[in-house]
Amino acid sequence: MIEVKEHILIVEDDEDIAFAVKEYLISQGYTVSVAANGKEGLDVVGRQNIDLAIVDVMMPVMDGIAFVMTARKEYDFPIIMLSAKSEETDKILGLNMGADDYVTKPFRPLELLARVNSQLRRQRRTVESANQATVTNKDVLIVGGLMMNVATYEFTVDDAPVKLTPIEYKILHLLLSNPGRVFSADEIYERVWNEVAINTDTIMVHVRKIREKIEIDSKNPQYLKVVWGVGYKVDPN
Repeated sequence: MIEVKEHILIVEDDEDIAFAVKEYLISQGYTVSVAANGKEGLDVVGRQNIDLAIVDVMMPVMDGIAFVMTARKEYDFPIIMLSAKSEETDKILGLNMGADDYVTKPFRPLELLARVNSQLRRQRRTVESANQATVTNKDVLIVGGLMMNVATYEFTVDDAPVKLTPIEYKILHLLLSNPGRVFSADEIYERVWNEVAINTDTIMVHVRKIREKIEIDSKNPQYLKVVWGVGYKVDPN
């Protein structure tokens, strides 16, 4: 008997792709819902508890970028974007808007499944950590006006709540836990994704997005800084 796992939403206008992905994920024990465009996808999210979304970039009515932008205003579930090789700009834009990962079409089912499992594992660890932890001094990381409560999964800038995606949270947690230390893009990728670095461009994208959320002037950052040719750090000064 197959164990029922998390609920995955597929937002894809190509019926053949949507059907194939749905059947494959169901065979792996996942509960799956399908929407033909971003608007339908948001309707599903509003009615049901979604653990992860797989979202195509190019769709009628509402495309994948608009879906991500709207969903991120309220929801933190992982989002994996699907895009053709010719949609590289849209891929980067999707990451900027809050997507956690992307897969390029055409893709192998095993590759997509690996990305899905990886994102859900991180999500489970984050939730379990927040549920099991009790608040102590070690649970609160403070650098200047930045405060991260590891036990409650809360993050504030100058006492104002800031919403982070799971990946943004993990990157900031790593850097705030080691103020002043410089981490290379490869090291950040391997620590956050728990796998060998294969595409560190995504680190640059996530860093840019984090800066937009925590810095007064993201082009002249006070906290999250680049050490050119080396990597990134949170400046404690």
